[in-house]
Amino acid sequence: MSYFAMALAWLFVALALMVAGLGFPAAHLASPDTLVLVHVVCIGWLSVAMCGALFQFVPVLVAKPLFSERWALPALGLLTAGLASLLAGFLGLGGRLPAWLWLLPLGAVLLVGGFGLVVVDLGLTAWLRPVGPARFVLVGLASLCATVAFGAMFAFTHAGWPGSIGETILTSGVPLHAIAGLGGWLTLTAMGVSYRLLSMFMLSPDVEDRKSSMTLAAGALAVAVAVIGGIVAIWLVSGLNVVLSIAAVLGLATAALYGRDLIGIFSGRKRRQLELNTRMAVLSFASLAAAGLLGVVLVLTGAFAAHVGAFTFLAVFGWLSGLVLAKLYKIVAFLTWLETYGPVMGRAPTPRVQDLVAEARASKWFVIYYVAVWFGTLTLVAGQASLFRAAAAMMTVGLAGIVREVIRTRRLADVARSLRFPDGACAPHLLFARA
Repeated sequence: MSYFAMALAWLFVALALMVAGLGFPAAHLASPDTLVLVHVVCIGWLSVAMCGALFQFVPVLVAKPLFSERWALPALGLLTAGLASLLAGFLGLGGRLPAWLWLLPLGAVLLVGGFGLVVVDLGLTAWLRPVGPARFVLVGLASLCATVAFGAMFAFTHAGWPGSIGETILTSGVPLHAIAGLGGWLTLTAMGVSYRLLSMFMLSPDVEDRKSSMTLAAGALAVAVAVIGGIVAIWLVSGLNVVLSIAAVLGLATAALYGRDLIGIFSGRKRRQLELNTRMAVLSFASLAAAGLLGVVLVLTGAFAAHVGAFTFLAVFGWLSGLVLAKLYKIVAFLTWLETYGPVMGRAPTPRVQDLVAEARASKWFVIYYVAVWFGTLTLVAGQASLFRAAAAMMTVGLAGIVREVIRTRRLADVARSLRFPDGACAPHLLFARA
């Protein structure tokens, strides 16, 4: 629960920066201000939320306890301190703070330590039963290692430490860093976790192992071509166009195969009435499809480089962030129910998980969020920076409403008073879960 709270706090920071006009599109994509915004979103929001979700679900995926529960809190501390140091370094790089560039490698070292604990803890747990969705997690963790390695090299290079090799990697390797992070770590992991969550929440059979293996193979190959092929291309000074083109085709194939798997899950479900988290997840899947279509159109029209920001924004906030928010809404309710009523189940009347939430009231906040994201994407394509800030403000309103609903769930505010605290039940803490 602490991971989710910290991740949401960073998302509010990111939206505040966008509303204030700091970073892209008000500044260049490679500017220090944009680096601040990008790392707040990718590390503070998405990666911390993903780590928190994986600490809950990897043990479920492999039916084994977590290798070490005691590592989760130190990892969160290292990630938070590392990100803060990194951001201070970027602000110094842009002249907004004193140029203490040693903060960049310090932040990199702290992040390597934090993500290292996460990778070892989750990797050793998932490796106990590397089948089904757990394989997506393992590939995602391998991609996270590549992402962090690139990032650490960039941080040391910005501080002027690693010499000509670091300068060469920094000049050409940013797309590889982004593909490993957004494509390998966040997207492949989200796909793997979504297989199990959707099947569980809709009472649907699991995706056939043969089909999910094909999807994973396409995705892993796309990341491997981009990272390994990209490093070779940089070493040979041959340019990245061929490598990135092959990786893009494989990425589209992965999205198409994932879509096929999702159709199988939805068509085989026994629960006909979809819960809010699943309905909102469908909007994130639509955003993923729209991002793929937008990417194809931009490439065919030769405008991808000019609008890469719009493509990335839709993928990050429509697909990844939308899916995380939708599932977070359900995960918090499930954990709260388990923590509060699990110990007294069978000994006293207890509410259902659905009784902890008010879906009719929460749905409007999700709709506001998604509409704002799609509107923001259009403003970026149209080059309307001022309208984009209005879209970011609208996203903030939607997010605030979603977080309010999550807090009400933790406080059992929507549970009927007669069922709220049966004998033996304990009130859940807002930021810490006992289960």
